[in-house]
Amino acid sequence: MADAKTILIVDDDTELSDGLRVVLEKLGYRVIQARDGQQGKTMVYQHRPHLVILDMMMPRMGGYPVLEHFKGKPDAPPIIMITANEGSRHKAYAEYLGVVDYIRKPFAMERLLESVQKALGQPATAKNDDAK
Repeated sequence: MADAKTILIVDDDTELSDGLRVVLEKLGYRVIQARDGQQGKTMVYQHRPHLVILDMMMPRMGGYPVLEHFKGKPDAPPIIMITANEGSRHKAYAEYLGVVDYIRKPFAMERLLESVQKALGQPATAKNDDAK
């Protein structure tokens, strides 16, 4: 597992974050977690994750300031934004700031996993392979 890809989950919803961590770890990823955007930003620099899954709305610092901070930085990891927000302007702004995907909550786990694999440049996993 030394070559496992590291994924940072930045979300204040501990139930969702912990659930994602369990699923991603079962698939062989190394998962680290942050509870707000400030902590997430710091962890990007400390741990250099291969991918960030970022919530839009959080206390202290939400997802947009994090995206604004990393926009245009050549060493920034790919970021998937997850949100309960329905607004199309929010999606357009997130895409302008460089997210690789914008996923609305609630979402099917398969939808997120496909996005993770695509963002990491990995082939899609066959459905039967996940049921180990």
